[in-house]
Amino acid sequence: MKKNKIKILTLILICIILLAIILCIFLIKPYKTVKIGNTINKSAEEIKNYILNISSYELTAQITVNSNKNQNKYIVKQKYDNKENTFKQEVIEPENIKGLTTTYDGKKLSIENTNLGLSSFYEDYSYIGDNNLCLNCFIEEYKNNNGEILEKENEIEMKVQSEKYTKTLYIDKQSTMPQKMLVQDRNQKTLVYIEYNEIKVNELSKQEVLAFKI
Repeated sequence: MKKNKIKILTLILICIILLAIILCIFLIKPYKTVKIGNTINKSAEEIKNYILNISSYELTAQITVNSNKNQNKYIVKQKYDNKENTFKQEVIEPENIKGLTTTYDGKKLSIENTNLGLSSFYEDYSYIGDNNLCLNCFIEEYKNNNGEILEKENEIEMKVQSEKYTKTLYIDKQSTMPQKMLVQDRNQKTLVYIEYNEIKVNELSKQEVLAFKI
């Protein structure tokens, strides 16, 4: 009789231990999470959709442009609002083109700098005045060309390809903010490297975009 009781108690104890182990597995099992706004547990697909639906942004970026002859570095400030497709960029560094401003008001593109001849600008600084390198242009290209998405441990890579180049946007999974963008040619040679130092999204209006001055 005592042996039966011991067997029963042993079985019950084994069942309890097994149940505890199963619960621990489910509770401790890693689950990749990200945060967007005030929500959590967002997937890579949701992060991608968040980026593709950015309505406005303000950022400071360091842009490195590689050519056959040399490498040039710039620091720029950009603002964009997609409601009326307005964009403005102003160069902070280098000193010789500081204040160079590219503006698109939804209808026309203008490049201004009272201290720099525009012919010199087009000859030597064509990349820095090309709004094709801006975040909003990447978003439109991605939408129109069925871009790819790759999830890694700490970041999401969004990639879009054209006949001439490949653009890759790297997004931090923790903050869900773009960290950098890489533009490469067909041979995977880096043409442009953009690092986003400061970025705020979905907080601007057309008036704020066109009015901003460094």
